[in-house]
Amino acid sequence: MEEPDRSFPAPSGARRRAAERPGKARRSVVLADRIADRAITVGGVFVIIAVFGILIFLIEEILPLFKGGAITGVSEYDTGITFESPPVLNIDEYQSIVVALSPDGTLETFHARTGRRLHAPAFDFQGKKLSAMGHTFDREVLAFGFEDGTVRFAGMVLKTEILTPDRLPPGLDVLDDRDLTDGAAVYSAVPGNQFRKVSVELGLEEELRVSTPGIPIVAVDCSAGGMAERPTRALVTVNSAGEVHLSVTESRLNLLTRKAVTKTDTTVLPPIPRGTEIRHVLLPSKADHVYLADRSGTVYRYNIQRFETPFLAETRRLLPSGVQLNSMGFLLGEQSLVAGGSDGSVGIYFRLDRRDATTADGFTLVRTREFEPHEAPVSSLEPALRGKTFLTADQSGRILLRHGTSEATLLRMNGGFEKTRALVIAPRLDGVLALAGDGHATLWNIAVPHPETSFRTLFGKVWYEGYPEPGYTWQSSAATDEFEPKLSLVPLIFGTVKATFYSLIFAIPIALLGAIYTSEFLDRRIRGTVKPVMEMMASLPSVVLGFVAALVLAPVVETWIAAVILAFLVLPACLVGASYLWQFLPERLSLRLQHWPKSVLILCTAVFGLFLAWRSGPLFEDVFFQGSFVLWVNRSHGGAAPFLFLVFLPVSFLAVSAAASRMYGRRLKLFMRGTGSFQAAGLSALNQLGVVTVSILVSGILALLCDRLGLDARGSFVDTYVQRNTLVVGFAMGFAVIPIIYTLAEDALSSVPEHLRAASFGCGATPWQTGLWIVLPTALSGVFSAIMIGMGRAVGETMIVVMATGNTPIMDWNVFNGLRALSANIAVELPESVKDGTLYRVLFLAGLVLFAMTFCINTLAEIIRQRFRRRAMQL
Repeated sequence: MEEPDRSFPAPSGARRRAAERPGKARRSVVLADRIADRAITVGGVFVIIAVFGILIFLIEEILPLFKGGAITGVSEYDTGITFESPPVLNIDEYQSIVVALSPDGTLETFHARTGRRLHAPAFDFQGKKLSAMGHTFDREVLAFGFEDGTVRFAGMVLKTEILTPDRLPPGLDVLDDRDLTDGAAVYSAVPGNQFRKVSVELGLEEELRVSTPGIPIVAVDCSAGGMAERPTRALVTVNSAGEVHLSVTESRLNLLTRKAVTKTDTTVLPPIPRGTEIRHVLLPSKADHVYLADRSGTVYRYNIQRFETPFLAETRRLLPSGVQLNSMGFLLGEQSLVAGGSDGSVGIYFRLDRRDATTADGFTLVRTREFEPHEAPVSSLEPALRGKTFLTADQSGRILLRHGTSEATLLRMNGGFEKTRALVIAPRLDGVLALAGDGHATLWNIAVPHPETSFRTLFGKVWYEGYPEPGYTWQSSAATDEFEPKLSLVPLIFGTVKATFYSLIFAIPIALLGAIYTSEFLDRRIRGTVKPVMEMMASLPSVVLGFVAALVLAPVVETWIAAVILAFLVLPACLVGASYLWQFLPERLSLRLQHWPKSVLILCTAVFGLFLAWRSGPLFEDVFFQGSFVLWVNRSHGGAAPFLFLVFLPVSFLAVSAAASRMYGRRLKLFMRGTGSFQAAGLSALNQLGVVTVSILVSGILALLCDRLGLDARGSFVDTYVQRNTLVVGFAMGFAVIPIIYTLAEDALSSVPEHLRAASFGCGATPWQTGLWIVLPTALSGVFSAIMIGMGRAVGETMIVVMATGNTPIMDWNVFNGLRALSANIAVELPESVKDGTLYRVLFLAGLVLFAMTFCINTLAEIIRQRFRRRAMQL
């Protein structure tokens, strides 16, 4: 038996010529190959180094956000001043002079850095005995209450002047390496051959009779406001008889005589229970509420918004039974009420509007924060003039620097003495002074650059002043000094995800279906024209797309919003209907109309669908939304059923189509094989028409049922309409993302081996079945990479999001309102931020989060792509 010939056939044609080529490449080719190999390797290494360098730089910039504070220097000295009761301390922003005002009205001043006593001015009370004292938050306006029932306003200002050397007084004494003194003021050299003078200026106004004559004032507080030409001041007094009086003074300056005329109005507040010993009186600068507190921790809150009819709004005990209230005060902005107890506890209370409140005005004090407790009873509390930072001290001498929002303990200090009589924080938050009753003082130089930041304030829910509950909030700046920056990155991350999600919903179906059609159905000559045009779309600058979206697309969409919504249904319906009409054409004619004519007809059908949606938009809006879609989403009129019908319609169509295919699809196909092409097309069209009819009925029934159950799409992914919204961003960003996904997906689909297509066609599959079940799974790794690269493009998009969304940092899936993305926030905020400031570093943290998001997306895409690629290589 002869063995079969297993030798390979001799090469012929091109293969013979290739076989006859020499096996050794030319030296120039080898050299060029090696150079390219080395250059690509070195370039790749440098890219990796650059990426790691960027990562290290970002981490280096954000680390100070989480470091808390540090003590940079300590000075201890004896001032020689003794106090029986805690004085009121004040210090200038340059830490030159400290002012100590005792409860009896005695004023002492000393040098902040050395403790040397200075000559202090004095208040002249004309022999009257001081019985109570209060001050504004900045300590520049004082109120003195006397035993005869009168009060007097006073001013105590640390004045700063810049002097030239020729204006310096002679014979200045040296205090330290920075400061000089003439015995009363402190002089410091500053750049430009100049000197800074810090001095104390006092002012005492005429007495006011605001209480019952002869009854001593036991507690007083004051506030200042109004305009420069019409200043107003308010004060609250409590006398020994338990009477509470509210007084408002208004000064008007006569522009001709330059004399001020002061008018005072006084009203009596509802009385407090007899025998109540008031220890704390607080009057915020707005003068809308008054807080009185006794030693047991019971707070009496008066509503004084109407001066003529004040009333006791709430009586509440802040601390548990048996715990005394040792300290109470406001933080900057006078919205956060801080209370320190005899058990060492420290907490913050907000005045909030509560529906279930049993108070007279509907507001109630709510404990919103609790801090690390002291081991001994709290003895004093001192707020800072910058931010929500404050000091607490206990009777063992332990002092804690805290932040009211982050709830962090920034610094721990020990005064070295048993009882801290008074505390003060330097206005620039760079120093802390503690003064004991025996005159011993300690000055800490501190550095707390970012007290408001912690992992919780950046990524967790925070309960801010004026908000009903904790939430994620971004608001970096405002027009007032009392404003507290709200720097949660969660709304920005949410905005990035929201913009990406809606953009990809619009982009992926169009790009992927377009790639499948181009790869499997479109003529090669037409593809050679279409694909370069799509690639050129990717080169359009995003700033141009954002400009067009903001100034052209957004107003058009707002005007024709009903037509836009209708187009999502009409355009696919027209294309599907045209495809069924195409089946009625004779086979010879349909073959002749392939390629360019067919593409032109598809384009014309799409244009017709858009035109039909545009013309039908007003009628559609009248029937479904009673004439105005914008008013409907604002819940001004209409029910939930019409829009729910539109939402359920695509889902119902898919479900009914699947059910019909499963029930009789195979039998219908077998039956149509025995009929002519025209009859088969008619049966297919009738079947599809029946599916659409049933889908409409099912969708209508579901919409009515959900409406009866109280379900409404409004308030979820559709709600109040804003012109610059996520829908516009989806269109504009989809225009930028579609070319990327389309090009890469089409390349992946076109690279599928032809023998797989041939095998599928040989088994009787149609081009659509081949593309869907053979080509697409084989190229799935490349298609997935295309989608992920498009997602990365959408995540990092800046200008479109900046210009077309309104940049509102809200957490809402409503497609008709705006958002603020990480990239847009960096672009908007970074030019206005102070270098190395908190906002500056938080923006770099936003950049790191964006870096991490894109890194994770690309890494996940590569892992999945490799998995799909291994499966495809087995084919």
